[in-house]
Amino acid sequence: MSAPVLLVVAHGSRDPRHAATVHALVRRVRALRPNVRVETGFLDFNVPSVQGVLESLETEGVRDVVALPLLLTRAFHAKADIPAVLAAAPPRLRIRQAEVLGPSPLLLSALERRLYEAGLAPADKSSTGVVLAAAGSSDPEAIAVIADIAREWRHTGWCAVRPAFASASLPRTEDAVRQLRALGCARVAVAPYVLAPGFLPDRVARGAAGADVLADVLGPAPEVARVVLERYDAARMPVALAVGA
Repeated sequence: MSAPVLLVVAHGSRDPRHAATVHALVRRVRALRPNVRVETGFLDFNVPSVQGVLESLETEGVRDVVALPLLLTRAFHAKADIPAVLAAAPPRLRIRQAEVLGPSPLLLSALERRLYEAGLAPADKSSTGVVLAAAGSSDPEAIAVIADIAREWRHTGWCAVRPAFASASLPRTEDAVRQLRALGCARVAVAPYVLAPGFLPDRVARGAAGADVLADVLGPAPEVARVVLERYDAARMPVALAVGA
């Protein structure tokens, strides 16, 4: 029996950089797992739509699909939007929704990769305060996860780590930068905890004007691709067990 199709479900954006980054990440995932068919669908703004991809797969005779939300936290899209779209899929498809990407130690590694690519060195950690700048959400669970990640990351040797949000929640990036300055950190870096460029990451960048270092978005970092496959493998496990039964 062939492996289930991996359908990466992205949010979509009017900003063309968003789709380009999603496609770059998917290419890296395909390169890591060439025996798995990987498709991309968007919830809004971009094509193909998730519904369109599912209908095409059903027409081809595909039966097993793992739908993976390309999201960092379990907020509204993961809890409501994506399940609603999947519920409307052709009934002959067997679809499992994978977990969102975060939290994961691999994502922390990807964040550090981006900071080092932006000019920091491992020797700078103890004197550098980091703003973990997320998109933001009205979902308390999602906000709590970001705060937990910041606390965990602080224990890896940074001077301090503060969460910040581009929308819906406080503090904003610029406020967190000022907090770290007030703490006496020798330098301040902003690490966007977002997957692709767009409106909210641009807001994070504007809020980072007072920082010394601004890292790039996570994008197609190899660690992100590995998390995608970890979530896929965990979601498809019941299929593998059923086959071997």
